[in-house]
Amino acid sequence: MHPVVRGAGALGLAAVLAAATAACESGSGTGAATSGPSTASTAPTAPAASTTSGLPPLPASLTGQQLGWQPCPAPSTAQGGDGSAPGAPWECATLKAPLDYGKPDGQTIDLALIRAVATGTGGQPRIGSLIYNFGGPGGSGVVTLPALAKDYADLNARYDLVSFDPRGVGNSATVRCLDDAATDASAAVDGTPDDQAETTALDAANTGYTAACEKNSGTVLPHVDTVSAARDLDLMRQVLGDAKLHYFGISYGTELGGVYAHQYPGNVGHLVMDGVVDPTKDPEQSALGQAKGFQLALENYMKACAAQAGPSCPTGQGGDDGTRRITDLLASLDSAPLPTDGPRVLTQDLAVTGIAAALYNQNSWNALSVGLQEAMQNRTGTTLLALADAYSGRDQQGHYSNQSAANRAISCADDRSRYSATDVQGLLPTFRQASPVFGDFTAWGLTSCNGWPVQGSADLPEVSAPGSAPIVVIGNTGDPATPYEGAGAMARQLGAGVGVQVTLQGQGHGGYDSGNACLKQAVDQYLLADRVPAEGTTCT
Repeated sequence: MHPVVRGAGALGLAAVLAAATAACESGSGTGAATSGPSTASTAPTAPAASTTSGLPPLPASLTGQQLGWQPCPAPSTAQGGDGSAPGAPWECATLKAPLDYGKPDGQTIDLALIRAVATGTGGQPRIGSLIYNFGGPGGSGVVTLPALAKDYADLNARYDLVSFDPRGVGNSATVRCLDDAATDASAAVDGTPDDQAETTALDAANTGYTAACEKNSGTVLPHVDTVSAARDLDLMRQVLGDAKLHYFGISYGTELGGVYAHQYPGNVGHLVMDGVVDPTKDPEQSALGQAKGFQLALENYMKACAAQAGPSCPTGQGGDDGTRRITDLLASLDSAPLPTDGPRVLTQDLAVTGIAAALYNQNSWNALSVGLQEAMQNRTGTTLLALADAYSGRDQQGHYSNQSAANRAISCADDRSRYSATDVQGLLPTFRQASPVFGDFTAWGLTSCNGWPVQGSADLPEVSAPGSAPIVVIGNTGDPATPYEGAGAMARQLGAGVGVQVTLQGQGHGGYDSGNACLKQAVDQYLLADRVPAEGTTCT
């Protein structure tokens, strides 16, 4: 998804603040579980031919390949992470997939995989592999799964936990655009221009970024779309030996899961969607929804800050006054960036990115308070810059992961819409009304795909999945990046008897890792015991 957009491109969730501890409060819920059809696959079956109409079948050299699992190395720069190998029990392997599924005997690419084998704790039989995509698009699953694995430890008893770098991401046919220095320079361009000179500079930055992507990754760019990634999932399923795909998608990973279910409804086993992308909204509508979602999350933060810190809260009592304090800060940064404890400065764009990053997880609200206090009172930007860097995949040595490049490449390969500066200028009043803090940034990010060398594949993703097994769709009422309404839209689009919505009345992006006991129980019973939650189950 595109929660905050900048001159260098829209950035999505990719292990933002992955080390944040889970919330410890438990929850209660309403709605009883109901028995559903068993979808467990305890033994491999013969590889299935592609069920996507019009595609030639995959050769046995791909469907029958053997994965050489080995201890994982330290993540590459493109993958991000902290530079250390994850250690036991993690194993890594490389899966070969067609670059172009229309030419399955042609050029192949390597997809990076990671797994932790099912532990068998309690003597329970193994169900199969549970494949994760943590979103973005652009996040490295190879890095993110070990970082968040404690949240899924109970599932590891019966599943091999598996994740991967999708095509174009991390170590999988890496999309490469600008080098580190050029990325810093591009990020310094004002992403919310106030006059024609700044608009021209932003257009030039986007053009330069696009040209670098085409020069360095032109062969890959036409093939990093979500439909191709969904086909990779089915190849993964076959090679891992599962009769059905068991899948846990978060944020953009929900769109990938929906696209998979549409293409292969008969191959769906257990499928969970958390932090759900609305498949009925085009990029403009999605960006507007995110502006509203982040504004709502900010207002919820300000209320909590006022209740906890009183007069010392940097946003005061919140509400309009709190919003004004933040917009005043951002206005000052537009002309006078703040110093930090290093050689870089905190710009307006970086400050918005840092604020948004902290709103993904309620456990990061204290860091947001520290960052705002520093900026408003001490006139320094160190903490907000650190939050922005974590969000953007920039490490302390100044190296960037490729999540931003992959995000743009995948988004532009998927979305047919192209927005010019003139288009955005007409949208600004609506976006500013939705969010005085985030409106300009989400609106201007729509220009990221203008001039992209690959035509987008569709106006909207196709996720209808008649005949699929039940799919659990989780919506969090306080989600900033994928607003709650998207879960209902996804459930409806999947189809009657397929999409089963579960609601969390909480804060942050997604729900399963929030620490809410009610929600975790509902999902675990579905994944481990084939008990589909009752439609409308609500956890508080």
